[in-house]
Amino acid sequence: MPTPFDDDALAGVLGHMNRDHADDNLLIARAFSPLPDPIAATMQTFDADAGQWHVTSADGGEDVLRVPWPSGPISERREVRREIVALYDDACRRLGITPRDHE
Repeated sequence: MPTPFDDDALAGVLGHMNRDHADDNLLIARAFSPLPDPIAATMQTFDADAGQWHVTSADGGEDVLRVPWPSGPISERREVRREIVALYDDACRRLGITPRDHE
């Protein structure tokens, strides 16, 4: 499906996630990636259906991780935050970590 998000939306969200939420990217990778022992993850892109991360494992393996949005397809930029927060919360549940509060 083509993305309903323009270049400004993509750059804004990806810049924010990779600059301010690097730990959250790694947490999502640890919970959803098939790679053993992810040590780095950067959000590469997103579209109406999913977010996509580049993941690196401790053994040097690399993978592209595509994780569907928990609530289904989205079409507005404000929905991206909601879905990433939901992925973060789900990752915490999967890993047995207490999630932080969301403001």
